[in-house]
Amino acid sequence: MSSHHIVREKQEPALYIHHLGNFDEELLGQLLEWSPTLLVAADEYEKAISLGLKVDVVIGAEDNLQGQENTKWIFSRTANLQTVVKYLIAEKYPAVNIISKENRFDDLAEFLPEISIVLFTETEKSYAVKPGFSVWKPAGSIFHIDIISYFETSNLKQQENGDFVVLKDGFVSFNFSTDYLFLSELL
Repeated sequence: MSSHHIVREKQEPALYIHHLGNFDEELLGQLLEWSPTLLVAADEYEKAISLGLKVDVVIGAEDNLQGQENTKWIFSRTANLQTVVKYLIAEKYPAVNIISKENRFDDLAEFLPEISIVLFTETEKSYAVKPGFSVWKPAGSIFHIDIISYFETSNLKQQENGDFVVLKDGFVSFNFSTDYLFLSELL
């Protein structure tokens, strides 16, 4: 899963593997395509290197792991998402993709003014958008929307199960009065 592309440091979102589980290897390869800084929770480190990944930073309490050359270790009692995001903000990263079990922004919303965050699970991609956001989607695409305030949208229809489906190929736009709206898409 190595790449021959070379980009300037911090131009691409960093990638943090909090929990890999059965995450799709092809999508993982796409996230790694432009050689982002790769951070891994200590308890996922051995799995990451078994996939042939070059890990830049390991975060957690395990100190008995055999490290790769030039891997930085950050000791933390828990490799929680806040610790990682605070580190990335301090290092001036503008964005991070996070692979985890959960796609909730509960503990991360406070950091959104400082860093763009996209959460990936095995089945979904979740992200926060600002008022006026629009994106092109094919008909039938499905959004899960964490409704925390009134919002208006175009080209979407709410289903009985609460999901929103794109009506026709084209742009979907979102307007609302809060700072962010939280969207999830099925992978």
